[in-house]
Amino acid sequence: MAVLRLVGSVGAGGVLYLTPMVFHQEAFSATNVTQGLALAALAGTVGRFLCGLLLDRGLNCSLPVLLAALLSLGADATLFNAREFPGYLLGQLMLGIAMGFYWPAIELAVPLSCARGPAPIPSARGFALVRSADATGIAAGALLGAALAALGRLRGVYLLDILCLSAMVVLLLLRPLPDPHRRQASAEARRWGPWLRELLPVLAIALLATSLPALMQSALPLDLVRGGLRRGALPDSLGALLIGLQLGLLVLIQWPLGQALARRPVAVGLGLSLVSFAFGTALLSFSALLVGGVWVVVLAQLPLAMGQAAFLPIATEAVIEISPEEHQGVAMALFSQCFAISALIAPLLAGMALEGQGHGASLWLVMAALCVAGLLLVRRIRPRNRQGGDQLRSA
Repeated sequence: MAVLRLVGSVGAGGVLYLTPMVFHQEAFSATNVTQGLALAALAGTVGRFLCGLLLDRGLNCSLPVLLAALLSLGADATLFNAREFPGYLLGQLMLGIAMGFYWPAIELAVPLSCARGPAPIPSARGFALVRSADATGIAAGALLGAALAALGRLRGVYLLDILCLSAMVVLLLLRPLPDPHRRQASAEARRWGPWLRELLPVLAIALLATSLPALMQSALPLDLVRGGLRRGALPDSLGALLIGLQLGLLVLIQWPLGQALARRPVAVGLGLSLVSFAFGTALLSFSALLVGGVWVVVLAQLPLAMGQAAFLPIATEAVIEISPEEHQGVAMALFSQCFAISALIAPLLAGMALEGQGHGASLWLVMAALCVAGLLLVRRIRPRNRQGGDQLRSA
């Protein structure tokens, strides 16, 4: 599972983080670029929910992932050749549908894989491991994209993704992902109301926290290459390198931080994530006020990386702990929808803010305030059980 996600993330790192720069070079406006990203997010919403329903009915996790890989191959080919807005939109549409099928299946496969074999491991550790693989792959892909930008071959990120997706297909065919559990749900388990109410605080936090990676992929690259109030505009290659720095830090801290938080209640990890995001975005806002603000942007990458490292595995584990096993496919789809909704709304608002004000200072300051307010939701999280660890203690 970790190898599969590592390979896929290498290609995705360049595509997700550097596509705004590719089409900035084609003289697309910030609004045009973020409209494409929002369309991709909107296209993924239907696919996520459909995938979750099918997983709860026993569909093998490999099938949605294979379909996602094939759609992504088509998206890469379209974006590689796109020079006009309609071609860009078509590529983003295909990419969004692919992500809609990919995420619920690949996330649900983690606890299923952790339960296999003679020595099962707690799913929290499994999520820490695969998120480390994600972070390593995305950082490598973004850094390769930065190298391509320096060589004037930034569109090569799509060729890199095609290569990685082809390798993913081979890996899936050689070793399919596990089947979801097929259990006859009890009358109580068939009711969605109780577990959905318990899941709502996590979903609300996820809507806020997932907007930050969406803004790192859309607004931050544009903010860097356009400049702040006093901070000068950066070259495309240097902007890509700064984004790669955050991803590199994420690689270094994802595993140790994820492992440490896996031994603690999920509320601890989610609270740390929001505090880190608030500090990082406040620094981004402050950087726009300084001539040498690029160094403040560099400093902000550490708390932003900590926020992602704490949120990604712990929030997914919280969904598994709160939702009943019979509905974990739908629960994972709802959690994945938070990424889609944030990716739909956040880039659009960010694009309008950048176009209207010419800088991102206000945008980052608002995000810092929202992250602080989100701490109120952390206290309302009530997991059903601590998987693995609590089971061992009760035994």
